[in-house]
Amino acid sequence: MDELRKMLLNYPMLTPEDIDLIVENANVKSFKKGSVLLREGQVSKECYSVLKGIVREYYMVDGDEKTTAFYTEGQAVNAFTSFTQDKPSKHFLVCASDCVLTVGNEALEAEMCRRIPKLESIIRKEVEKLTGKTQDDFATFMTSTPEQRYLNLMETRPDLLNRIPQHQIASYLGITAESLSRIRKRIFSKNIIN
Repeated sequence: MDELRKMLLNYPMLTPEDIDLIVENANVKSFKKGSVLLREGQVSKECYSVLKGIVREYYMVDGDEKTTAFYTEGQAVNAFTSFTQDKPSKHFLVCASDCVLTVGNEALEAEMCRRIPKLESIIRKEVEKLTGKTQDDFATFMTSTPEQRYLNLMETRPDLLNRIPQHQIASYLGITAESLSRIRKRIFSKNIIN
């Protein structure tokens, strides 16, 4: 609960009483590495927030896992289209490490918004911020080379490089593990020479 309280302190519009109410009503669960939170084809009924650990999002394409996101501490995890439109998910959500997550659902969200009316505005702003970040990340991915993608990952999310297996990092970057190895060697060589 301390992690949840710390995370909520990032929202100065929440009073200490609001934070206490949220913490008291939070559903916090531990999940083992490999736990499947959502399977392709299931309709998402829950949303999550990562207090500890990593959740990986991936799609199955021609029998291969294609990683599209890693969610770490302080990030919300949601199969948004499935959750809001009651449609089958097109991807999987799996714990890439042991995790501690808050688990929410539509009823809990509605009840908390009823009890803390400003929460609805906070949630909307967070969704807007996440949508903008997703657009920016997609544009950066589409307009950069694999080496630039790796350098960007090193700069923006260096923690992932030591917490995630290299083949999943490669998948996330849209390359093979062999290509990632070559890119890492090239970057390492440049750094030694410079």
